[in-house]
Amino acid sequence: YVFIIDEINRGNLSRIFGELMMLIEADKRDSGWSMPLTYANSLEAQFFVPDNVYIVGLMNTADRSLAMVDYALRRRFAFWNLKPQIGSPGFRQLLGEQGLPPEATAKLITTIEAINKVISDDTANLGPGYQIGHSYFCQEVPEDIDPTVWLKGVVETELVPLLEEYWVDDPGLAQKWSGELLAVLGDK
Repeated sequence: YVFIIDEINRGNLSRIFGELMMLIEADKRDSGWSMPLTYANSLEAQFFVPDNVYIVGLMNTADRSLAMVDYALRRRFAFWNLKPQIGSPGFRQLLGEQGLPPEATAKLITTIEAINKVISDDTANLGPGYQIGHSYFCQEVPEDIDPTVWLKGVVETELVPLLEEYWVDDPGLAQKWSGELLAVLGDK
């Protein structure tokens, strides 16, 4: 069984997990470690986390306004950093299914990969956690809208403002990469 918690770092995890912090440790995953439930009507109601339950926590590391995952919880999880797969065959297929022409898809992928390299290399202000990911392109394109018009909307209303925010202190850089994205669409 898999229990997925999206945006796991949005709350005070020590308070949210409470006694569950102990019960999710690998060596305490059996009924011998059962605990009474805090709000149960009787002490007979016991709880434990079986060893066939996997807890997957997802978080956006770029969200600096959120508290870091505390060390007590951190040692109970393994961590993997997932990088945008903008150049993957799956992303190319998604854009094709959205109706984007192969030429526009290739240009978009090349441009976003170049932008992501600049973002990733800017470790003083941004870094790898700020790269542009696939989520901007996952919404379904309505059948009555031209896919390039849809893509233009994504670029103009989501990506360009994001780049302007990223490089608020360097408007020339924001303008350069915004221009590159707009050039994918044939705009300048």
